[in-house]
Amino acid sequence: MKSTMKSTQPITINKEVTLKSVALMTGVECEARVCPSTEKGLRFHFMGKTIEAKIDNVVSTEHCTVIGNTEIKVMLIEHFMAACAICKIDSLDVYLSHFELPILGGGSEEWIEAFTQAGITNADTKTYKVTEPVYYLNGKTHVVVIPSDNLNVTYGVNFKHKDLKNRWVSLDINNIKEVTEARTFGYLNELEMLQKAGYARGASLENTVGLTDEGYTVELKSEFEPAKHKILDLIGDFYLAGFNILNAKAEIIVKEAGHTVHTIVAKELRDKYISEE
Repeated sequence: MKSTMKSTQPITINKEVTLKSVALMTGVECEARVCPSTEKGLRFHFMGKTIEAKIDNVVSTEHCTVIGNTEIKVMLIEHFMAACAICKIDSLDVYLSHFELPILGGGSEEWIEAFTQAGITNADTKTYKVTEPVYYLNGKTHVVVIPSDNLNVTYGVNFKHKDLKNRWVSLDINNIKEVTEARTFGYLNELEMLQKAGYARGASLENTVGLTDEGYTVELKSEFEPAKHKILDLIGDFYLAGFNILNAKAEIIVKEAGHTVHTIVAKELRDKYISEE
């Protein structure tokens, strides 16, 4: 069944906000000037070029979600997209000083705080239903999305870490802050290798949870914080498909997936199996 999405008024912020920090991958100091828009869509502008945050524009999911075309690319958009989904914003123009978004605190909390303080124009009343079950199975990676009367999201990880081996966490919509503040993470013993390859050059104790043999490089903001960050990534990646999974009636179970699988499943849902009520 082909999905049907209805047109509504743009949902945007009331005034411009600017956020600055280092970029996680490149380590460059950068800023994002986020402006209200009466034109529907989430657009990034860099060096006079523009690209819309759409799943069809995704060009890489290796270490983060990247959109691009022959003229422009924008890296690490998933935390920003998750913030837009959580705030139910669908229309913004974002002017960047660098081709990567600032990492800020490593999650979505700073974006959400900025949007909330700016105020949000219009209200999102859209809800979505899943019309048929969607399954993605590939080795250890599983994603199942089925119709439900309510939203339930459960994510399983299996990292080489004492707390995160065969660990399952669920989204508590009444305590979503545990997801929005969950920081990006990685194995501390892989950091040097990643930085030599041009990644994680902006990682710090302020924005990243390092996984060590003994535990973590920082105090966790909540139990199993790295696993909860995977739910944040899922929300942001799914929002690229033009629907807000937080407004969906669906049971979502994910095991050992990442940006690549998130975008594959989101595209299949958009094309065939989700519709606006």
